[in-house]
Amino acid sequence: MEPEVFVGVLSNALFLVIKIVAAIIIPSLIVGLIVSIFQAATSINEQTLSFLPRLIVTLLALIIGGHWLTQELMDFFTGLILQIPEVVG
Repeated sequence: MEPEVFVGVLSNALFLVIKIVAAIIIPSLIVGLIVSIFQAATSINEQTLSFLPRLIVTLLALIIGGHWLTQELMDFFTGLILQIPEVVG
């Protein structure tokens, strides 16, 4: 068992987490920025105004990208299972 194998698995896992989180968070951040600009332009200081659009966009990102997210996780797990003989042997 070489340490490079475990470092590679950890690296791939962290990259997968970054991809999944970015696919969900980036659209929400963009909508939050647009709502904040709108609030600054109109002097509306309501804190709850930005919550609902961000929530809706986050849920839409999960609905639209859910299949891709699940497929990425399944591919990673399948890759881990296929690497077991390489790690053990």
